[in-house]
Amino acid sequence: MKKTVLFLAALALSAFSLFAAEDRSHVLKIYNWADYIDESVLEEFPEWYKQQTGEEVEIIYQLFDINEVMLSKIERGHEDFDVVCPSEYIIERMLRNDLLLPIDKDFGDTPNNLGNISPYIIERFNKIDGAGKNANDYAVGYMWGTTGLMYNPKFITREEASSWSLLTNPKISGKLFMKDAFRDVYSPLLIFLKQDELKAGTVTMDELMYDTSEESIALVENYLKSFKESVAGWEADFGKEFMTKEKGWVNYTWSGDAQWAIDEGALVGVTLDYVVPAEGSNVWFDGWVIPRYAKNVKAARYFINYLCSSENAIRNMDAIGYVSAIGTPDVLANRIDSVAYPEVSDLSYFFGPEASAVHINPVQYPDITVVNRCAMMHDTGDRTELLLAMWSRVKGDNANTLTFVIIIGAVAAAIIVAIVSRNSKKHRHHSRRK
Repeated sequence: MKKTVLFLAALALSAFSLFAAEDRSHVLKIYNWADYIDESVLEEFPEWYKQQTGEEVEIIYQLFDINEVMLSKIERGHEDFDVVCPSEYIIERMLRNDLLLPIDKDFGDTPNNLGNISPYIIERFNKIDGAGKNANDYAVGYMWGTTGLMYNPKFITREEASSWSLLTNPKISGKLFMKDAFRDVYSPLLIFLKQDELKAGTVTMDELMYDTSEESIALVENYLKSFKESVAGWEADFGKEFMTKEKGWVNYTWSGDAQWAIDEGALVGVTLDYVVPAEGSNVWFDGWVIPRYAKNVKAARYFINYLCSSENAIRNMDAIGYVSAIGTPDVLANRIDSVAYPEVSDLSYFFGPEASAVHINPVQYPDITVVNRCAMMHDTGDRTELLLAMWSRVKGDNANTLTFVIIIGAVAAAIIVAIVSRNSKKHRHHSRRK
């Protein structure tokens, strides 16, 4: 923590002197999620950039924790960030609103690492609805993952956790933590509730990702209300910590948070697991883009290229716990572990045919059968207000004594966990879509 603060402070002081002279030709402004990059990778970029271009560059590194805050600063405030890291639905919105610049892939004599992006990520970005613009021309994948259920096998079987119907099971009353993230709750539950239509072929999962009809919103709202009394807490970050303390048995969460909890739980003798329910779910992506008001496009392009090397992708994954969009043989070889993961997974969709049967972490790298039942969310535009209203009605004022105890305890627990986890890069984490 201290290192990060000192690092950002030093950058801020450097930036102040540079801005005083109104010189942005040697300044790179980066806007990223908290704890979402290996600090040494960031610190080494200026030297790498000088080796490649012969030019000096100083970094101004700022953090955000909500996609919409980042977007507002660019869309309304015309902030001159050179490179930012939004999620897929925000990339979609930025493309539609003409807020992104195309990324020139010509780096002269410098190797073009953008070719290291997995074909799966390229294919998914092709599905981003950019109003006629191909997202792969404007965005480069960074990290990705799934949404599912983390559970404690001591109390919940894998079979039970393999269906979204677990949420209404009375046995988890008071032991369920739900992500306070309406998009990531609405889409998977709509998939679950529309199983008959999906099986009949009258609708596809991709089509459901655009469905914000009043009928569908009401369907999800009624389902959420049917088990809301079982919810011990609506959380953006503390649920995984309570799972490691066995204060919860089930956590509706993201794969990256689940992996963090699985690792932390193992250190204190608590076994946790994660599964994407059989009915289907969503798969999410974060990517690097160059905003319309960027002042140092060249350094931004090189920074994105720099992050896409296999070496830096591995370093970033080790530091933050999420999964890189890079699909090279080097990354695959680094992730294989037959001792820790005795069962094989088919990752041919991500790494190619040579990865059709590999021993790899299935939480971080889901088998092809899992991703085939996952769909990518889209920007809901003006309909977002309807989803927010539904979310408010569901959560309502049902906070009970346990909820308040959890909130108070979460603050204390977060401080303790933060101190411990900061001492080991392996266990640092990033929570998205707060």
